[in-house]
Amino acid sequence: MDLQHTGFGIWDYISVALVLIISSGIGIYYRFTGGKQKTVQEYLHADKNMSIYPVAISLMASFMSAVTLLGVSSENYTFGFQFVIIYLGHLVFTPVAAYLYLPVFFKLQTTSAYEYLELRFGKTARLATSLCYTLQMTLYTGVVIYAPALALEALTGINRIAAVLSIGLVCTFYATIGGMKAVVMTDVFQAILMFLGVFSVIISSLVTNGGFANVWKIAAQGNRTDVWNFDPDPTVRHSWFSLVLGGGILYLSLYGVNQTQIQRYLTVRDLKKAQTALWLNWPIFCSLGLATSFCGLAIYAQYRDCDPIKAKFITSMDQLMPYYVLDTMGHIPGLAGLFVAGIFSASLSTISASLNSVAAVTMEDYYKPFRRYMNQDDLSPKSAATLTKCVALVCGVICLGVAFLVQYLGAILKTSLTIFGAVGGPILGLFSLGMFTFTANELGSLTGLFWGMVASMWLAFAPKPLLKPLPTFTDGCINGTIKNTHTVNWSQLSEIDLPWIYRVSYLYNGVIGLVITVTVGYFTSWIVRWKTNRPIQCENYDPNLFIPPLSRRLIIRKKENKTFHLVKRSESDEDLREEKYTL
Repeated sequence: MDLQHTGFGIWDYISVALVLIISSGIGIYYRFTGGKQKTVQEYLHADKNMSIYPVAISLMASFMSAVTLLGVSSENYTFGFQFVIIYLGHLVFTPVAAYLYLPVFFKLQTTSAYEYLELRFGKTARLATSLCYTLQMTLYTGVVIYAPALALEALTGINRIAAVLSIGLVCTFYATIGGMKAVVMTDVFQAILMFLGVFSVIISSLVTNGGFANVWKIAAQGNRTDVWNFDPDPTVRHSWFSLVLGGGILYLSLYGVNQTQIQRYLTVRDLKKAQTALWLNWPIFCSLGLATSFCGLAIYAQYRDCDPIKAKFITSMDQLMPYYVLDTMGHIPGLAGLFVAGIFSASLSTISASLNSVAAVTMEDYYKPFRRYMNQDDLSPKSAATLTKCVALVCGVICLGVAFLVQYLGAILKTSLTIFGAVGGPILGLFSLGMFTFTANELGSLTGLFWGMVASMWLAFAPKPLLKPLPTFTDGCINGTIKNTHTVNWSQLSEIDLPWIYRVSYLYNGVIGLVITVTVGYFTSWIVRWKTNRPIQCENYDPNLFIPPLSRRLIIRKKENKTFHLVKRSESDEDLREEKYTL
């Protein structure tokens, strides 16, 4: 294909511009309606009056970014359809998030999810974990900003720097002024565009290649439809074990204890509605994920005899879907623009969610404790809301800077999942120690977090063996010049140069971090209690800090002792108060 003869037309630019304008307009609307974002409660929690349906869609859009649209399609093109099994892992772990972790956060009603760790362990645990979260989301947001810049550069030739700036600045603008209401409602608008962009690719391929059955047949001939890999070997990159277990733990770290999602749950009024929103999220998330995965097969059906990478038409697999759109739909006015609008929307929804949640953590976990340490008075509600907006703005600028470094991290899908697994697994382990056990204490849990983080980060950024993709060909290429088509002789590659642990699938990073954090944390806590002669005194625990089964067990014990203490949120301010209850 000659890229010079199929460009981005005026209608395509209009489509993209409309997405940016409408997204900004939603932010402006919520800035000047309702409470006008004058309180932290409205700015970060939307006054707790959101409907479950936009919240369910927002839960999906928060992490179904351009990374998914570009990365999953190229993953299925290169390695086959096996990746779809990860959505089964999400289903398996949804009830765990909904009925074990979520009730704890809903009882406490804290702005920062990491305030739980201070109540359960102490201030050090809270600060350490919130810092890990801030690092995680800053890196991931940089990936998400960079991904659509790739698409825009591949389609239009617009400078990548200009693309990064346009996406990052627009998103920072509406997330800063419109608060959580603007973020959630733009997520709904942008989710629709994400579906439209993906289905435009699928429909185009089905029309070109003779329907679904024929596309599937072509993919099967290319060995890309096998999803029945049950090999338990942890060095197998994608199998049912790695995708269900590793993908499930990754999902649980995002939807069970991640600040971004906890903040969305708390925009509805009661626990049941939050659980319903989480359950509704799964079919929406799964539908877009399956459609994006099928895009990879649909694109393979088009390029089965002329691989764009081998033919040097594109330089990265993450440019595969944008290249397909330009190649097959570039002549239809506005259709390529619709696809890019979907890519933009996927990134905007995720970036805005990150900025809002990181701003909340910065205010609640860093700034307010610092003011109390300095014996300064609390800010007025209006001043606190204004400062939170400024923090969101600064976070947006920082994430823009990170975006320019992402190009050195490799394939975007693997990079994003690696970041979340390496940080999310140990954080999930720390919350699990607090919610699932009475034995865990602060020293033991922090020790577990440290070693879990060291192990998972070491595995995440250790040298990895060269991946062997499924075969592709260039025999059918007619136009363009094919240069340097020398292929790697995979049979001569040996993995014995790398230790076994380095060959473990990247999806197990989070699992290993979780297991090490829980194991080391639990036994270290037990040793600390034994050495200091401090037995577990369950009567001193607040039942609200534990999962429902343990909470009920504690309440029964406390009834036997007639009195117990609960840590309650004050309805009038952000302070904690302790109340004594007699049964």
